[in-house]
Amino acid sequence: MLASLNRMRRKADFGTAVRRGRRAGTPRLTAHWSAAPAVPPGSPDPGLEPVRVGFVVSRAVGTAVVRNQVRRRLRALVRDRIGGLPDGGLLVVRAAPRAAGASSRELGDDLDRALSGVLTARAGRAGGRAPGRRPATADDGGPRR
Repeated sequence: MLASLNRMRRKADFGTAVRRGRRAGTPRLTAHWSAAPAVPPGSPDPGLEPVRVGFVVSRAVGTAVVRNQVRRRLRALVRDRIGGLPDGGLLVVRAAPRAAGASSRELGDDLDRALSGVLTARAGRAGGRAPGRRPATADDGGPRR
């Protein structure tokens, strides 16, 4: 069980992490991470809140029993790793249908890979491409300048 301070409860927090945060995933799960807002220089440090974590396990994963089993296993895995996450961040872990058949060890490996991906991603690269640039297409001969 996660500590009460570490549980994400508000819909707005889920939305912030999913829409504005970085994303990394594996075939079994996806992690969305939104770091704490930067404190402007010269302003007093308001004290960062603890990391808050939420889980999304849709009906595509399986029956209610299976979804709850997956959620409990993910919660236990995150609890063991929460100390290594920066304070004040929001983490949403979204389970994919393949998570239902995975062992706890496989889910743990996938969670480690996803967390590593969101925490080490370059700043300004949320979503996988640079802001203001459109992806290259085959018909225009390469990237736009």
